[in-house]
Amino acid sequence: MSAISASEARKRFAAVIETAQHEAVFVERRGETEAVVISPAEYHRLMEAAEEAEDVAAFDAAMAEEGPNIPWEQVKTDLGW
Repeated sequence: MSAISASEARKRFAAVIETAQHEAVFVERRGETEAVVISPAEYHRLMEAAEEAEDVAAFDAAMAEEGPNIPWEQVKTDLGW
C-alpha cells in the first residue's frame, strides 16, 4: 500500500499507474484519502468477490424464508425442462 498527495500524483501520474499494478495507491488531499488507484486485474477480482458475497447473501435469505419447499422435479416441470 502506497500513499501519495494529490498534487504529487498529478506530477507523477505514470508512476502512480505503474505502482498500482502491484499495490493499491492511496491518493490524499489535506491528509484525507480521496481516491485509491488499483490495477484492472485487482478491480475485477474485487468485483467478482463482491458479486459472490451478494449471491451468498441472497441464497442465505432464500433459505431462511418460511414456506413449503418445492420439489426439484416440480421446478423442472414448471420451467419446461
